[in-house]
Amino acid sequence: MLSVGVTGGIGAGKSEAVRRLAAHGAVVVDSDRIAREVVEPGTPGLAAVVEEFGPGVLAADGSLDRAGLGRIVFADAGRRAALNAIVHPLVARRSAQLRAAAPPDAVVVHDVPLLTENGLADQYDLVVVVDASPEVQLERLTGLRGMSEADARARMAAQATREQRLAIADEVLHNDGTREELAAQVDRLWERLRERLRQRR
Repeated sequence: MLSVGVTGGIGAGKSEAVRRLAAHGAVVVDSDRIAREVVEPGTPGLAAVVEEFGPGVLAADGSLDRAGLGRIVFADAGRRAALNAIVHPLVARRSAQLRAAAPPDAVVVHDVPLLTENGLADQYDLVVVVDASPEVQLERLTGLRGMSEADARARMAAQATREQRLAIADEVLHNDGTREELAAQVDRLWERLRERLRQRR
């Protein structure tokens, strides 16, 4: 098994790269998806979030109001740390279960937005960073995702810097260009990952 951590700043194109790796046959462990699962209605995770932040973070149907909670935690580093202290251990436990269930010859790709921020690089055989310039990130967030510029800048500022991400990278996918250019880079990366797995056998 080869364990690969994939990360990148918001709007850098990480999810697109991971989708391409999945199409090649990678087993994907998606931290964002797991983070949503561990705070679904009825879970201990959601109960802990409500205890910390109050019932105002719940939607009318009893689910987590993610947008409302996001406004709180992205404006206050202390509140963000409190949320992370609840969610991150739950995500780590579930991620470990999924990795353990993967076939022995798998390339397991961990899609981890906050890999750099949480100091997780040493948990993987290698780290792939999907990199885009801040200008391109901002353009994508406001143009493609419809965020206000203020919201986009707040989300970017809450993450690690570009330099911090690149400092932990074993492989970098440069994504200031087109989707096709990124796909070609991912295809070449997949070949290198498969070769690395073959060498370990």
